[in-house]
Amino acid sequence: MSTPNRVYLARLAGVAVFDPNGDQVGRVRDAVARMRATQRPPEVVGLVAEMPMRRRIFLSINRITSIDPDGVVLGSGTLNLRRFEKRPNELLVLQELLDRRVQLDSGHAGSVVDVAMECSRGGEWALSRVAVREHTGRLTRRGHLHQVDWDRVHGLGAVGDNRGTANLLAVLEDMRPADLANALQDLPDARRNEVAAALDDERLADVLSELPEHDQVEILAALDRQRAADVLEEMEPDDAADLLNELPPPEQDVLLDLMEPDEADPVRQLLRYASGTAGSVMTSEPVILPPDATVAEALARIREPQLSPAVAAQVFVTRAPLTTPTGRYLGMVHFQRLLREPPADLLGGIVVNDIDPLRTSTPLPEITRRMATYDMVSMPVVDRNNRLVGAVTVDDVLDHSLPRDWRDRDAVSPSSATHDGILDGDDE
Repeated sequence: MSTPNRVYLARLAGVAVFDPNGDQVGRVRDAVARMRATQRPPEVVGLVAEMPMRRRIFLSINRITSIDPDGVVLGSGTLNLRRFEKRPNELLVLQELLDRRVQLDSGHAGSVVDVAMECSRGGEWALSRVAVREHTGRLTRRGHLHQVDWDRVHGLGAVGDNRGTANLLAVLEDMRPADLANALQDLPDARRNEVAAALDDERLADVLSELPEHDQVEILAALDRQRAADVLEEMEPDDAADLLNELPPPEQDVLLDLMEPDEADPVRQLLRYASGTAGSVMTSEPVILPPDATVAEALARIREPQLSPAVAAQVFVTRAPLTTPTGRYLGMVHFQRLLREPPADLLGGIVVNDIDPLRTSTPLPEITRRMATYDMVSMPVVDRNNRLVGAVTVDDVLDHSLPRDWRDRDAVSPSSATHDGILDGDDE
């Protein structure tokens, strides 16, 4: 195996996994170690890699030809694409050991910040060294970092709630919200809620939007009500409305009352629409400009980083007021048209209104048919007075067209087999 003799595993989190041809097939998310009956350090039997569609699979250590911070390279053979399931005698190193509070032989107490695996002359990989940050008791001073042998650390084999979250969050911080949501689903409920609570409001709002409804509700319920309201304020109004719809009406009212009125009002409006209609799935905050705005102003608006690609794909043109419900709806301008027009031109001169807008009562199948017919990324929604009240985007349609449990990793595949062997029948 062409790889360093010792590899610190936290540094592998997120590293690309390549097949023998150099094509990327996934990213490393953790390492799997097998506990032993003796006092010997746990044997590392493989890595957990995340593949497309958020599927996590097991990569046997014997199938890996190279490990370094630039990537993990697999040898020949067929991958086992069955979903990874941890066995009772196994340990997910990063998930279960990072931030664990331990005691060193020297008497110092600290928290685990990294764990190294090392290859013996016989080719066996085992956990060998532990990096422990000493506790100082001072908020402004970082403790000394000790790198010691596995057997000089006490508390690694114990199961308990003796871990913080800082180092695990450091490993997860560069993940996309969807990937972080996927990682949270692998954690025990108590640990998941602890990590979620440690995220800032904006980050947690993004992650909640990517989780199955039952996980969203459980995480929100674990927060105090004011914190839960703060997180709801950071969510897109349609996502916040979807989440509140999963709660009993009295709890909805409590959380809405705790939210800032400007943030709660659009959510209250969305909650009034019947499920499965344009009103219930739309976003109430599309990009809206008046007809006398210039192309340059429109391009500046859609460049705003907080806008999703679907929302930023077009500008809706209305009379004042420009917040929903607006004045009379005039039409829309797609961003590609904006790129082709002189910056000083007015939107009123290039607006397109040849496609009838949706009504708040338009059912989801009709929305899907019309968006597919006209190849639309987003469609306007108007009320009976032709005032713009929102827009349905293609991601809204997908979210509500797929089965309710599509975000639940356990529901993606009818079977979640263990990591025995590979599909071509070879042994690990």
